[in-house]
Amino acid sequence: MPKERNSILIVLMIIGVTVLFLGIAMALILNFFGPSSNLSFGNKIGIIPIVGKIADSDPIVSQLVEFKKDSRIKAIILRIDTPGGGVAPSQEIYREVQKTIKTKKVISSMGNLAASGGYYIAAASNKIVANPGTLTGSIGVIMEFIQLQELLKKIGIGLEVMTSGEFKDIGSPHRKMTDQEKTLINELISDIQEQFVSAVAQGRNLSVERVREIADGRIFSGAKAKELGLVDLLGNFQDAIALAKKMTGIEGDVTLVYPKKEKFRLWDLLLGETLEGFSRAVADHLITRIEYRWTGP
Repeated sequence: MPKERNSILIVLMIIGVTVLFLGIAMALILNFFGPSSNLSFGNKIGIIPIVGKIADSDPIVSQLVEFKKDSRIKAIILRIDTPGGGVAPSQEIYREVQKTIKTKKVISSMGNLAASGGYYIAAASNKIVANPGTLTGSIGVIMEFIQLQELLKKIGIGLEVMTSGEFKDIGSPHRKMTDQEKTLINELISDIQEQFVSAVAQGRNLSVERVREIADGRIFSGAKAKELGLVDLLGNFQDAIALAKKMTGIEGDVTLVYPKKEKFRLWDLLLGETLEGFSRAVADHLITRIEYRWTGP
């Protein structure tokens, strides 16, 4: 009986080790040769998601540079679903797309929403694909100033500010802006707006006058945007892939390569998400910034 038990134990151990080995081998195979692996064979198209508010350009710019340098990546698709965001981050991504299209095709695929800064970025690509019902456009600039002076009065808090110049505290939340300050802010907005108009005109090969006519912040459907020359093709993400294949001469199947996902510990993920959400909520309401952003629902 002891020998039989030992034999059974040995067999179970062998089976367990074999299963473990096969599991590790399968994980390695999926990791190195899966859809997002750079070691997979065949033609490849890089996919860069641009989702949510545009606040930090570094991850997207870095991924563009990485895909641009990789000779195995034949084209890049920007999968855009964003209301826009910061002016400078949008411009930084736009600029990198401009540099990328000199050596590699870039197609923008619009999902549910590609407004304001999202459209700004798309305008730099070779081609734009949108669904008929995609919300896009919103070519315009927004600045929001929170006013706290009445609240401060109610709770008995006063604030005295010393500045080196008349306009140093322009937009301060504890007082209303003067007419002269509003004029200066409007001049700033007009300057940033003209940068937006010029970028769209250049990227879409349209006249500045034509773009200016529709650059009043209005939102368009994908179908209307196509009529206006803001979009090249109506279709979904798969249509964008087909277009990328056609533009690069790819035949047959392609491997879609996505950015590598960062690994998080559970605690870091939970705590980070909470702190990031809180800080973002505070920043969105208390910090004044100039943005290419649609403020719709």
